[in-house]
Amino acid sequence: MEFSDISRAIQTDAALVAFFNVLLQQLGLPVPAVPTLMVIGSLAVMPSTVLLALAAAVAASVIADALWYGAGRVFGYRLLNGLCRLSINPGSCVTQTESRFVRWGVWSLVIAKFIPGFSTVAPPIAGSLKMPIASFLLASGIGAALWAGLALTAGWLARDELLRLVNFFNGNGTSFIAVAASIIGVWILWKFWQKYRFDKLAAVPRISVEELAHLMQSDTPPLVLDLRGAVMASEGVLIAGATVTEQSQLAVAVSHWPKNSLVVTLCACPQDATAVMAAQTIMAMGYHHVKPLKGGFDAWLAHKQGR
Repeated sequence: MEFSDISRAIQTDAALVAFFNVLLQQLGLPVPAVPTLMVIGSLAVMPSTVLLALAAAVAASVIADALWYGAGRVFGYRLLNGLCRLSINPGSCVTQTESRFVRWGVWSLVIAKFIPGFSTVAPPIAGSLKMPIASFLLASGIGAALWAGLALTAGWLARDELLRLVNFFNGNGTSFIAVAASIIGVWILWKFWQKYRFDKLAAVPRISVEELAHLMQSDTPPLVLDLRGAVMASEGVLIAGATVTEQSQLAVAVSHWPKNSLVVTLCACPQDATAVMAAQTIMAMGYHHVKPLKGGFDAWLAHKQGR
């Protein structure tokens, strides 16, 4: 398909293109929606076209969010762990996302669309935390309207520049494909670079659940930091003697602990991402013996249940 075919489709079926493009992106597929919305805004002849595209984009976004909300309500943190496992960058995981959601409340849904990655996981977290459906849909709709509206307005205001770009690509389809492929390639390389950096960071000694269980029965039990997030910890099993905290409160949580004590960090996320980052932060504070729990809370729970 030539770029001219794409631009004609956008002009003749702007609302339909906006609906399916936004729906696919909000369902989690790597389909860029903002550039499409900007092109729709630039190609629109009448303001009514922009308004129809805006309505379609908002409807698609709310539908996708509602589906994720329902899945989160049914499957809870199992779904969130699955989404994090699919991420190229495991450092962005459940406990960090929950902390952000709890801190910002309903406003997190309004601004979620503007934060890459967060827009997909915010709705299932809202479902997991049993957020009222009316509040969820209202916040989701407002956020989608702001996000799509800004993209369409930007396209409308910069239509002269964008039209020149569209006309250029209409006559140079090969150049369009090359530019698009280059942008996607750079994005993928950046994500793998983030993963590489995290893998190097994650190469720290861990403690097994068997070792932790044995040490907790000793005369000098380790100091345990539970980084699952306050909401998740309150709904699940607590580890006896553990301090529930989050990444931003680490300095306060360990401030009164001896620097030579063994500190164990644990989370409930892929590759123990939050526990590893917390361990690195605490070691930078001068603590000498800090180890993430291998396998995190799931491994601990399986051990306690004898699996």
